[in-house]
Formats: sequence, structure tokens, C-alpha cells
Amino acid sequence: MPNTSTRPKRGRRNRRVPREDPARNELVSRSLESAQQCLFNQDYGTAFVHYLLVLNLAPVLKDFASESFRFTLFKWADELDSLGRIQDLFDCYEQALELFPTDEVIINSMGEHLFRMGFRDEAAGHFHKALKLKPDYPEAKENFYRVANWLVERWHFLMLNDRRRNHKYQQAIQKAVEGGCNTVLDIGTGTGILGMCAKKAGAAEVYACELSKTMYELACEVVTANGMNGRIKILHMKSLEMEVPKDIPKRVSLVVTETVDAGLFGEGIIESLIHAWNHLLLPPQSTQDPSRPPSQTGRVIPAGATVFGMAVQCLEIRRHHRLCVSEVGGLATAAAGELHSPVSCSSEDDSTEPYTTERLSRLPGGYTPLTEPFNALDIDFNNVKELEGLCSREVSRVRLPVTGEGLLDALAVWFQLHLDQESSLSTGPKEDTCWEQAIYPVQTPHNFPLRPGDELIVEISCRDAYLRLCSVAVARDGREFRLDDCLDPDKPRNNPGPSSNPNPSLNAEAELCSALACLGTEQSSGPRDYTMLECAEMALLNNQPYHDSFRRALAKLITNLKDARSVQGPSQGQGLEVMPLTDPPSGPMDPGPDPFYVLDVSEGFSVLSLMAASQGQVKAYSSVEKTQHQAVLRRLARANGVPEEALEFWLNQVEDEQAVLQRPSREKLWSAIILDCVETCGLVRQKLMEKATLARCLLEDGGQIFPERIVLYGMLVESDTLLLESAVQGQEPTLGFNIAPFINQFTVPVHVFLDLSTLQCRHLSDSVELFILDLMNTNANYTNREVKVQASASGRVTAVPFWYQIHLNEEISVSTFNQDSHWKQAAVVLHQPLAVREGDWVQLAVTLQKSSISISASIEEEAGETGTVDSVRESAQ
Repeated sequence: MPNTSTRPKRGRRNRRVPREDPARNELVSRSLESAQQCLFNQDYGTAFVHYLLVLNLAPVLKDFASESFRFTLFKWADELDSLGRIQDLFDCYEQALELFPTDEVIINSMGEHLFRMGFRDEAAGHFHKALKLKPDYPEAKENFYRVANWLVERWHFLMLNDRRRNHKYQQAIQKAVEGGCNTVLDIGTGTGILGMCAKKAGAAEVYACELSKTMYELACEVVTANGMNGRIKILHMKSLEMEVPKDIPKRVSLVVTETVDAGLFGEGIIESLIHAWNHLLLPPQSTQDPSRPPSQTGRVIPAGATVFGMAVQCLEIRRHHRLCVSEVGGLATAAAGELHSPVSCSSEDDSTEPYTTERLSRLPGGYTPLTEPFNALDIDFNNVKELEGLCSREVSRVRLPVTGEGLLDALAVWFQLHLDQESSLSTGPKEDTCWEQAIYPVQTPHNFPLRPGDELIVEISCRDAYLRLCSVAVARDGREFRLDDCLDPDKPRNNPGPSSNPNPSLNAEAELCSALACLGTEQSSGPRDYTMLECAEMALLNNQPYHDSFRRALAKLITNLKDARSVQGPSQGQGLEVMPLTDPPSGPMDPGPDPFYVLDVSEGFSVLSLMAASQGQVKAYSSVEKTQHQAVLRRLARANGVPEEALEFWLNQVEDEQAVLQRPSREKLWSAIILDCVETCGLVRQKLMEKATLARCLLEDGGQIFPERIVLYGMLVESDTLLLESAVQGQEPTLGFNIAPFINQFTVPVHVFLDLSTLQCRHLSDSVELFILDLMNTNANYTNREVKVQASASGRVTAVPFWYQIHLNEEISVSTFNQDSHWKQAAVVLHQPLAVREGDWVQLAVTLQKSSISISASIEEEAGETGTVDSVRESAQ
């Protein structure tokens, strides 16, 4: 029987109901009221502190105050950002996330700040977390796609889809390991594929290092999924920081790497291999002791490389790197001085990049070889003395016989990578390769027609471990003419300067003789004075049809406004202060006492404001920010007779750069506002419609936004190229390794910077209007649209490329898809190709959300055969 003497258990005491604390409640009430008052007064910092106090003391108010708290946080963070108080900014976000740890909006916003400040890995983590909390959150999705392009560059997909390249690397590694190289270090492992090849071949010890946090984590996942976790040691660090025995227990017998770019040395392979030979690799095989086994000697795969070059004519390269026109939008450009892109091998400025990259086979308009390919450099990666002496090599000169007639625009460079004595890979322009070619543009303000019989003199060096090729002179009839002489824009020239035709005739012998005479007789009188524009800005300046269209549209608007004003009579208080009667009469371009106000908020360098000022009776404001660029516009204004007071720089007067769209003054409104609507990459600019809504409120009667509307066009195409660039293709593992599921999570559904005119694809439909963005009429806009497209051929729809017709007014428009355009096109890639037959109707559902376009595609006749595509623009800036 139970023990009756046992003490009875004490029952659980009921919890006390918390008593109301009147003083606490009073503090919460007063702080909440203060927060709202500070918010009304735009004192965001104080409001944020009050909200923190309220929500910490009274968590029950979180739902009630969440929207106001977010707004206060974002405004205060923007202020801290503008003041450079970065640590305070992130402290505020940490405090906010303590209160709202699962708020996807706050998490996404913090990621945007991290991205802008260069913390891409951390930003990706925040965007990914926000998506996990709310998978359909569009801002986080767009941001993640943007950062994915940075973290996992598109060439990773191309390389993993390049079966020939993968197989050759695997063969070379297997041969080396089977030959006795049983300890391996993979430098810049990426997905880990080369290290796994070494382990699969039988290497006893395999190490790998990766600097990118994202790629390091990806490699760890891939290695684990392939059953090699613990058998391959992956280090999140730069190989230059590795030490023996701290990071790896002993020196290795084989280093494998592919840390090369289109210019061979741009990813630092020379520095990495010098460090590896001195600190991580066993000594190389010696001719004095050839009996040493491979396990006791060191070697590198690839073993070396041969660099080739060729002089080319290419209009597409020319217009992106130097000024090609003598007039733009009615403005003479001679006074601009020397303008060129920041890609130059000049010894005068180490801030420039020596080369850019292009896929020559996909350049619009193609290219013309002017010389035969020449051997520029040979390098042995297994000779440490040769590597160490590379940067101190004397500049070498080669004389290239000119074999074709044309204008000298660039040197195109590629290489042959020698994996071992038997196997090599070529990155040449005629090869079916995942590589682009390095482009060394000629940066001179005049054209150089070459002809067979000439010799082009090229200097080759490796200063700062970058391969540099510079066209320095032309030899003709026994004389040398330096290409970098006679470049001072203030000195008189015999040559006519940039041609108004970007592709002048090659038979202009008089122009050639004049240019060569100038080069031979005039000497440079000091450092060159030039201004750098980004490649896209240079192409924009060379886009004559674009500027001519704007000039005509601006002229029509100003004429209409003048006519309207003449009917209504002079406006009261709508202009500048009236000039005294003693002042001289106004000139034809003088803004006068009652001007029209024009604001150009284009991104980067733009001459549209100056074109507006040249109309007369216009006060134009430019958003050009850089001092050098403002100086160019001032020089152009003086040379073209535009009064100094007719052109001003808006950002010099606006206190908050984020509030660019505001009145010219308290009493004035704008006659025209020029918005930059489409990014060079081919996407609609972020928050375009929000900016247009605000701009409409700042216009005078009869004023206009340029452009007034944008029409989006697209078509159905079949393109294996786009598939290969978007994800690892096929069901079979890559070299037997399971890699695709891991790297394909970084697939983005939109491809940008496309040249549709040269893209390898089959058109499966005619072009069709997809969407209209009306910047002048809010009521005309919509968010969803169904579009039917009839297939004009049978095939697999893999993508929907798109472009824009930008309507400046009812009569004048420009296209982002023509040979003169400075814009590229973009394309939406289907996750699964959509099979169509000729005559099928494909239904496209197009949605616009915050300037982001999404498209879904399906065939109505066969419900089981559908595909979906998503096109989103980049929003993290």
C-alpha cells in the first residue's frame, strides 16, 4: 500500500498576472508620441532611439509600430551612410534585427547596404535568408540574382560545360599522379573539380584553397556530396598566405591551377606560382639529378603558355574606346580634348587597365585582321627563375608586317595553355572555347589607315605582372612615325581629328599622309592631357542617331513652349531676376530673363543638358558629377557659343544627392526632365516608374519627361549558347562528379550585355510588343499583360530576348537594338526548353513590378507542355 507517511506534493503555484506599471506605461506612451513627432520633423535619428525604447519596453506594440519603425530605420540608415558613419549604420540594423529577427524587409535592406559597400558574400547571405523567410519576396529575389552574378561569374558555367577542356585537364592530372606526383595542391579550386580529379586519380594527399567565401562553401558542399569529405582539405584563404607546416603539413609534388584570365596573367598566376615554388612546392626536377622520383620533385599543371597577338580593325572596339565623331547633337566636339576609355597600356597612368575582354567572334560588325598572328611571349611555369625575372624583363619590340588594309583599332591577344608536353588548350578567336580574347585598344584621337607593306611596331612588357602590348609606331618607306606623338589637343594639327563618320574610307590617302606628317614633325611637349570616360559612356557619345533624335525632340518641345508662352504673355515670377535695362541685349543662346528650365538626370557622362542649353532661352542643369567631366562640358559650351550661365551642374547645388528630383527653385518648375531609362546592360533602370511619378509633379504646364514612353519588344529563340552560359547542362555528372545541383543554385534567369545581332540562335518568331511603360500618363500603365506569339518555325524555345523602342515624343524614337546603339540587349532563359511547332501559339504572361519584368510562357493547345521564364532586373546597387 502506498506510504501514508509520505509528505504530500505541493501543488504548482499559479503565476501572477503582471501588475500594471503606470510609470512604465507613461514612459512608453510619451516615447511613442516623441517618436512620431520626430518622424514628422524628419529627425530620424532621435525617432529611431525612441522607437527602440518603446519596442523594447512594450514588445506588444511591434505589430502596431513595425511599418513606422522600418521607415525610420531606412531613413536614418541613409543619413548615416551619407555621413560615412558605417559602423553606426550596421549597429542600427543589428538593434533592429534583435527586435525583428525574421523581418525579411529589414534583412534584405541590410543586405543592400552590405552589397553597396563591397561585402558581397555577406550581402548574399542576407538576401538568401530573406528569400527563405518569404520565397516570393521580389526585392530579395532580384537582389540575390544580382549578387549571384558577382559571386559565381558566368564563366564557371561555360567552363563546366566545356567537355573538351575538362577532359584534357583530367587527363593531364591523371598522368601526373600516376607518374608519381602523389601530393597535390589545387590553387583557386572554384567548385573543387581539379582537386577531385587528383584524388580520383589516386593522389595520397590533396589540398585546395579558395579566396571567395561563396566558392569555398560551394566547393565544400561539392566535395562532401562526392564522398571526398575529409580526403580533400579545403582552405578558405589565398595561396600567397599559405605556409608549411601551418596550413599544409609538407611541400607538395604537384600544383594544379587555372587562375588565368583572357590576358593570361590578370588573376595573379605569376605571383601565386612564385610563392608556391618558394614555399609550397618541392624543388623542380634537376638535370643534375634526373634519378629523383616524381614524388620528391615539384611540377605545375599547366606547365606553361604561349601568347599570340594580332592587329585588327573593328568599329565596335573603336567606338567603345575613343571619340570617333566630330559633331554630336549639333555640338562640335573638337574642344572636348582627348577622350578615351580607362583601358590603356600607357606608362603615364597606372590606374588604367591594360586590356579589356571580348569574344571576337560575337562582336557586331565583326573584325578585320591587319597582321598575321604573332608570337608575343612564351612562359615556363615550371621555371621559377623565369617567373621571377618576368616583371624585370626589358621591353621587347616586334615589327609586324601589315597584311591587310584597314584602320588600326586594337591588338587582340589569346594564348595556348600547355598542360603538359602532350596536351594544350587554345583560347584563340577561331576556337570553340569558353574563353574570350584580351583586347588592347589603340588610344589615339585620330585614325590610322594601314596598308600592306607597312610595319606595325609593338612593344611587349610585363610590368606589374600584367601582360602589356602597346602599338607604338608605324614604319613606312623606311621612316618610323610614333603613334603617341601629336596628341596635345591644344597644339595645331595637320590631321582633321576625329571623323564625323565613324567608319571613314580606307582610301583617304590624304588623311593618312597628313596624319603621318603630323606624327613625324611634331613632338609631344609634356604629359598627355586627356579625360577618361567609361566604355559605355564613350559608345554613347559616339551614338549620333541617339543625340540627333534628342536634339530634334528638344527643339520641338522648346518651340511649342515658346509659342504657348507668346500666346499667354510673359509669365509672372517664372524666370530669373530681370536684367537691368543697361545690360547688353541677349545673344541667341542666352537664357534671358524668363528661361525654360531643363534637368538632365542621366547616369554618368551626358551632353544632353548642353544640347538643351544650345537651343536658346534655356537654363539647363546637368547631373554630371565628376570634376573632369564637368570641365569637358564647359569647354564644349564655350566652343559652341553656349553662355556660361546657360549651363549649371545640379549636383553642385543639391544638398542631398538622393533627392535629385526637386524644383529648380521654390517658385519654378521644369520645362523638361530627361530620365535615364535603360541600363547599358539591357534592363530597365531601377525605380524608373517611381522617378517618373515624381518628375511629373515637377513639370510646368506643357512640360515633358524624356522619354515619354518605352515599348518593350521580344521574340522567341532557340539558343544553346544561352543555356550553356546559364547553368551546367545535361543529366550526366561532370567528369563523373556531382557538381551541377550545387552551382546551378546560382543560376539567374536573365542574361544581360547580349549582342542579339551576333548571338548564335534560331529565331522562332517575329518580334512582338510585350509591354508599354508610359512615363507621362500614369493611368495608361498596367501591371500585367497577356501576349500571344505565333511560332514561325519548329524548335525548342530556350529564351526570350528583349529590347526597347524609346519614344521621345509621338514622332521621334530610338531603338536599343541597332548597329549604332550604345545599349546591349537582354534575354530571359527558360528553366526548361519549350518545344513548339510552326504555327503554334505561345502565350506570354508579362508582369511589371517595380520596374522589373517577369515573363511566363506556355502553349495553350498542349497543357502538359509548358515552360516558365523569369526576367528580373538588378536592384542592389
